[in-house]
Amino acid sequence: MYVERVSVTDSAKKVLDKLKRAHGELIFHQSGGCCDGSVPMCFKKDEFLIGSNDVCLGEIHGCKFYMSSDQFEYYKNMHLTLDATEGRGSGFSLEISIGFRFITVSRVLTDAEVKNLRPIET
Repeated sequence: MYVERVSVTDSAKKVLDKLKRAHGELIFHQSGGCCDGSVPMCFKKDEFLIGSNDVCLGEIHGCKFYMSSDQFEYYKNMHLTLDATEGRGSGFSLEISIGFRFITVSRVLTDAEVKNLRPIET
């Protein structure tokens, strides 16, 4: 059984359910931007172009979760948990329009977890 690289809180699932009803299939891309920092960005599945340099860390609540392979080098031994909080973030992520923002909380994986990590998709 694989250890997942990403997970999602119940709060984030509720926001995702609202967004799915309004927009259909969704994806995430963990931005590595400078102005907004490194934040999870939620997009309609067909409205964000996954680049050849992006990797898929896994799926959360039916949504694939991507980041650039360069950024992944910093996160390869981390577990990311997607959460949602009330408030308006900045950027183009879909949840902003309904008064929420997604955040990721990271933690270092244990040695045992690293040995059983789900492989990334390229």
